Amino acid sequence: MDSLHDTRVVAGPTHRFRRLAGTGLVATLAAMAATTLAAALAAAAGADFELPDGGEAIPLPGFAVVTGFFSVVGVAIAAALLRWSARPAARFVWTAVPLTAISLAPPLLAGANAATAVALIGLHLVAAAVMIPALARSLQRVGSTLDGD
Repeated sequence: MDSLHDTRVVAGPTHRFRRLAGTGLVATLAAMAATTLAAALAAAAGADFELPDGGEAIPLPGFAVVTGFFSVVGVAIAAALLRWSARPAARFVWTAVPLTAISLAPPLLAGANAATAVALIGLHLVAAAVMIPALARSLQRVGSTLDGD
């Protein structure tokens, strides 16, 4: 087939990144909503979200902001793996799971009370439970469209 007239060759990579970005945006918004809701429930159950350094409680919108920021970082990692890895979905999971495990340490090291530390760990896991499967599935789909277009 003539590569000048084959839209798969010309538009393929851009289309794959757009699909991944769209999925990433939806997953990011879902993770932000889920963690904020879970934080509100944890606060109602007794987690005060006070950290000893500043003595101030983490506000609910702060959970959405931090979740959104690190979710976008996850989307960027997924996009890089889509670009440079032969197996982007597997590599993404191999990268995201250890990063999630590492993210569980700061709540334990911050010196917060037990309820707050457990709630913060739970919030990290909520965000990961939304983002990792969504991006891994998207990477599998957009990776396989290259072969099946």
